[in-house]
Amino acid sequence: VSLTDAPVAQRAGATYVDVRSSLEFEAGHPAGAINVPLLDADEDTGQLMPNPDFVRVMKATFAPDMTLLLGCQSGTRSARAAQILETFGFTSLGNVLAGFQGWAAVGLPTETTAPADRAYADLLRAADVTNT
Repeated sequence: VSLTDAPVAQRAGATYVDVRSSLEFEAGHPAGAINVPLLDADEDTGQLMPNPDFVRVMKATFAPDMTLLLGCQSGTRSARAAQILETFGFTSLGNVLAGFQGWAAVGLPTETTAPADRAYADLLRAADVTNT
């Protein structure tokens, strides 16, 4: 999905899922984005590690036919996230080309805060409740 088409798709009802780490998301993200990291910082080392809850949180948060725009910093992690989600039955996915780097560079709206229902820690808690 191009940087021209992504905001149009959002206005038409698509949800932007930022798959960057929680720290990257908190530093800035596309306006309205929801954070579900594909990789997140390890508590001990700070190194980015695969998020073992990625698919579980995505399945608990989104219907498999919901239109999702996946974005990361440049488009690489989000392309991988799309491949993974397709394997698990998600059918309406778009990879935002150029990611947040491009989004910010062309002046599309960004934010550094997110309501509780868009922050990863809250989505993870909700997924834990859903699965108990």
